[in-house]
Parts: sequence; structure tokens; C-alpha cells
Amino acid sequence: MKTLQIILALTLLSVISVQAQEIKPSEVKKTMEKVANWQIDHFRETYSGREKPHHPLDWTNAALYVGMVKLAAIEDDEKYYNWLKDIGSEHEWMLHRRQYHADDHTVGQMYIELYRKYDDENMIKPTIEQFNFIMYHPSQSILQWKTTYHQDRWNWCDALFMSPPVWAKLYKITGEQKYLDFMIAEYKATTDFLFDKKEHLYYRDERYMSQLDNGTKVFWARGNGWVFAGLTNIMNELDPGSKEYKYFLSIYKKMAKKLLEIQTPEGHWAMSLLGQEFYPTPETSGSSFFTYGLAWGINNGILDREIYGNAVEKGWNAVVSHVTEDGMLGYVQPIGGAPGKAWPDKTEVYGTGAFLSAGSEVYKMYGEK
Repeated sequence: MKTLQIILALTLLSVISVQAQEIKPSEVKKTMEKVANWQIDHFRETYSGREKPHHPLDWTNAALYVGMVKLAAIEDDEKYYNWLKDIGSEHEWMLHRRQYHADDHTVGQMYIELYRKYDDENMIKPTIEQFNFIMYHPSQSILQWKTTYHQDRWNWCDALFMSPPVWAKLYKITGEQKYLDFMIAEYKATTDFLFDKKEHLYYRDERYMSQLDNGTKVFWARGNGWVFAGLTNIMNELDPGSKEYKYFLSIYKKMAKKLLEIQTPEGHWAMSLLGQEFYPTPETSGSSFFTYGLAWGINNGILDREIYGNAVEKGWNAVVSHVTEDGMLGYVQPIGGAPGKAWPDKTEVYGTGAFLSAGSEVYKMYGEK
């Protein structure tokens, strides 16, 4: 009994320590750079026990690039932009191998951001050509899991981070409504299928709708993190007065309110969002995405800082506490589709991307000093 009391006391002290750390913009940026530099140095390595490194155009790395672009935008030099440009140039600005699969569209987000900076149309030509083909030859698959060609449409919630922001960015840079209309129709189909209207969270895919985990519904943290971060990346491209923006804003606000309610005392979010007591292990990829999305909401005047500011502070301090001395982000859950396990000495590139996205908005929130 005495041992248990000591453990509880140490845990409480740890929580207080995480929450009490003052956030300074200069330190946020410094930590982002440390994590990004570590990831670049270890880019061609394997993670989470995998035998081979990820392909540079794979969704895992593409999610890293989404965050890396955000860091590049607040830097004084072009170091990170140049690194990203080299990757795009090496692969002739192509998307990854599967034509319809959302995961293989993700790298298009980085290409479009580089096009915005360098005004080189070669950076976006392959993406436009592929998306035009998809738009005029839309998949006829249904959204039920494991049906024929089922992942040719967005029938798993992760997809809402991967592909929709590319469509929104194409709409913004071309001014062509057709890209937005196609994306909205598909996004609504996915949301009608996977969004739980009572819990205001997304099932990862159809398989989890009928499952319970220790008596709770199964809402995977990183899966909902993909959605929440994707919503912000979409809304960044839209006119706040438009009906399309208001559609995404409605979902965003519902999720934000729920996330505030279920954040753990330590500042992270449990891998099974409604099952904190069964998943006490920290997890930094989902928690980083949630921190990113909430900070973005405050920075854009959507969320009240008095209400949500503490959640961002706790979330950022929690994920930063799992950055090693040399810059590796620990406790990133390996690739999967459901709540599981994470370890302090295991990382993944998409976790780094999520962390950099979070840092970019926390940096803005605390003054960009």
C-alpha cells in the first residue's frame, strides 16, 4: 500500500511538472528544429521494427512533410524548404503509386506548398493530372470495409487527413470550384458513414462500429487526430464566409468540445479516446494532432483561449516531455488502425510531422517571439 502511494505521488508530481512549464516561443521553435534535424538525419532508417525504410512518397513520410513545411515557413533560411525540394525533384513531383488511394495523395500537400513559394508549375502538374482523372472517372466502390476496391474511396477516417486537403489546396490555387465540389461530396459521404453523432468522434472504419473495448466504444486517438488536423488544413484553404467552410467548422467545433472533455490529466489523449483507464501509456502522434488543431482554433478566433488555452498548454508540454536529448520523439504508436501500445524508445516519421504541426501553431499562439 505504501509503495502504491509513493507511485501515485510521483505521478502527480510529474503531471504538475508538465503543466507548470512556461511555454516560450523561442523554446518551441528550438525544440521543433531539434526534432526536425534528428528526423532528417535518420530519414532513411527504419522505425517500429520495420525491415525496410518507408518509400519517400509513402503517406508516413508525406505526413512528415506536412509538418516540415510548417516549420520551414517560420524559419529565417531555406534549409527545410531545400530538403523538401530535393525530395520532390528526385521523384519528379509524382504522387505515390496507387491512383485512387488517399494515402498516396498525401505528398501532394507538400508539392502545392512548395509551388506557392517557388511558383514552379512542374511541382503540381502530376497532381493536377491525376486528380482530374479521378474527378472524371470517380470510383464506384461502396464504403463498407473489405468490399471490392473499397479503399478507392475514403472509407477509413485517416483518409480525411491524406487526400481532402490536397483537393482544397487545388481549389484555392486554381480557383476552380470543381475540386472543392468533388471533395465535399466525398467528405460528406465518409462523415455520414463514420461519424458518431452522439460522441462527436469518428470510427476508424466500419469494423469498429460494432466493437467495444472494455465496455467503451472504440475511437482510435490517432485516427481522430488525422481527422482533426485534416479539418484545419482544409479550412485554411476556404473562405470563412462560405457554406463549405461552415460545414467543416461545425464538425471541428463538435470534435474540439469533445477533445477538451476527454483530455487526460497528464495532457495527452488516450489511445482509445473513451478508455483512459485502460490505455494509460502516453501517445504522442494523436496528442500532437489534437494540440495542433486546438491551438489553430485559438489562433484563428474560433476557440476561446480562456476555455481551450490550458488544454493546448498541457498537450504541448506533454508531447515535448517525450522528446529525447538528441531530438527523437518517443511514444509514437506504430502503424496500425486501432488503440495499441507505444514505447519511449520508438518513433515514426508521421509522429514527427504531427509534432511539427503542433509546434507551428503553439509558436504562433505564444507570440512568435
